[in-house]
Amino acid sequence: MRDVIDKLDIWRESDQEFAITTVVETWGSAPRPVGSKMIATKKGGIAGSVSAGCVEGAVIEESMEVIDKRKPRLIEFGVADDSAWEVGLACGGTIKVFIEPGWALDSIYKPLKEHLISREPFAIVTVLEGADENINQKILVKLNGDVIGDLSLSEQTGFNVNDVLSLLDDGKSTSMELKDGTRIFIESHPLPSKLIIIGAVHLAENLITIANSVGFDTILIDPRQAFASRERFPHVKELMLEWPEQAMSNIVLDKSAYIAVLTHDPKLDDPALQMALKSNARYVGALGSRRTNQKRLERLREAGLSEDLLSKLHAPIGLDLGGRSQGEIAISIMAEIVKVKNENR
Repeated sequence: MRDVIDKLDIWRESDQEFAITTVVETWGSAPRPVGSKMIATKKGGIAGSVSAGCVEGAVIEESMEVIDKRKPRLIEFGVADDSAWEVGLACGGTIKVFIEPGWALDSIYKPLKEHLISREPFAIVTVLEGADENINQKILVKLNGDVIGDLSLSEQTGFNVNDVLSLLDDGKSTSMELKDGTRIFIESHPLPSKLIIIGAVHLAENLITIANSVGFDTILIDPRQAFASRERFPHVKELMLEWPEQAMSNIVLDKSAYIAVLTHDPKLDDPALQMALKSNARYVGALGSRRTNQKRLERLREAGLSEDLLSKLHAPIGLDLGGRSQGEIAISIMAEIVKVKNENR
């Protein structure tokens, strides 16, 4: 949703008719993950993607029918279907998409936009199949369990907000069938992943660019004003001119946090690593050779860190891609971070 919200806002403001398509199930080598979205307007506007180009043409045709009839559709494209070959989904995967009229968002749009802007976690519950009175209705579930929207699901259906919150905590979106046969789609929007970089070194410039391109919020920490400037790092989301222990104490170091320590300076690196390794951050990596890392581990042991905590450290940082340039090293670091991010999905 974050990748289409700007266009969605413009089209809503100009009263354009549009349909929203969401990937709700995938099997095999599906080109796009569950939760991927595409918007198609009556005037020919397009935003987002549900198949990296494979089925977009067919989805747009179906979207026009959904707009005209004001009734959603649940459609499956698979390699075994003639229609799948016609639209080009020959990659061996199958996707199921839900296409709904744009006005179905009306009851939750304001809090939806507010949560996206504030980066607060939330989930959306949509009825895919069920009673007519529930079609085109939704609820938004906040992190504290509060519910906003026009969809009403009784306890007799087996719907439980705690199930939604559990999926949100895991960052997973899925469809499920309730006791009365109603099929719902729970779309999780967890905290955006954030890359916390310690050290305003040259490598950080490349790393920030790549991290931004794959959807990470970027935070750069360095107390040295001569190095850490907006002129050098215009694209970083947040620049913190503080010592790592000060800055990191004001950041939530949970499983949405990925930390890359790059300075080679123990005065900066060691306090940052002590905090990072004791936290719930999903990834902690440090730049340096194997020899440098051995000396670093000795210092951290002397500082009281256990072997269990030290085992969390990725060092030397990054996947071994054989790269030498700053750009290639940044790619190797980001590749390892993305690998760790997707391992538990």
